[in-house]
Amino acid sequence: MMDTRAYLDAHFPQFEEELKEELAAVAEVRHIPAGEPLMRTGQNIRSTVLVAEGRLKLYREGQDEGEIFMYHLEPGNACALSMVCGTQQETSGVMLKAIEDSIVILIPVTSMENFMQRYKGWYNFVVETYRNRFEELLTLIDHIAFRAMDERLVYYLDTQRQKSGSSKLHITHGEIATDLNSSREVISRLLKKLEQQGKVKVHRQYIEIL
Repeated sequence: MMDTRAYLDAHFPQFEEELKEELAAVAEVRHIPAGEPLMRTGQNIRSTVLVAEGRLKLYREGQDEGEIFMYHLEPGNACALSMVCGTQQETSGVMLKAIEDSIVILIPVTSMENFMQRYKGWYNFVVETYRNRFEELLTLIDHIAFRAMDERLVYYLDTQRQKSGSSKLHITHGEIATDLNSSREVISRLLKKLEQQGKVKVHRQYIEIL
């Protein structure tokens, strides 16, 4: 595991040197095993989350059961909701879970306002993070409201391919169904249809995008 400054240099080069020094002084670097939650619904948020390694999934739980996938966080990303809820002293309304072994940099929210006022690099990063996450949420709403499940599945698979950098997606039908708030049976049927169309090939351990 690298030290905090090395992670900041590698994934957040837009930050000023002085800012990185201050971040390294107050930050906590934490390893999150795959499958472990980092943030839970109703939890008080005391730190802003920056991702240094791995991949995390942000999603909202239903009142009774089920969940709705919102977006992934990858190296160089930050959790916008941890910024918003932390500075407003509100509790989390979502879950954040590692889907790969991950390393995160936790910045105390008490330092946020100070950094916003003093460092343009931090200010621009926070604003860009808000903008990107807002656009992703608009896309999510658009897909839920206006697109059929087969269109949502194609978009989901293409997004996973782009983010992972691989045409082989090691993800189960059940995991896709959970992310799209559907059933495993529906996803399996739609994947079979896509396979017949020559768009994917479903293997035992992974799905290949053709």
